[in-house]
Amino acid sequence: MDARGAAVSAVRQVWELTGEEPEGVVSLERGEEGWTVGVEVVEIHRVPDTTDVLALYRVTVDDHGELVSYRRGKRYSRGGSEEG
Repeated sequence: MDARGAAVSAVRQVWELTGEEPEGVVSLERGEEGWTVGVEVVEIHRVPDTTDVLALYRVTVDDHGELVSYRRGKRYSRGGSEEG
């Protein structure tokens, strides 16, 4: 499986598991178990949308696109900045 296929599979897995439509792929890395993909999801929609709460999901899929692992990482507001 190539990088694009892994990203598509990871996004689909997150959507199916959370019920929330992912915003996009923010990282992609090839490892021993397959591909680890960082998928960003809006968990809480707010007005204005700059105050939405997002979460970063780390998903690993094997070379056939099957789920190996899934974990929600950090949560943050859309308008925030990363430090450090």
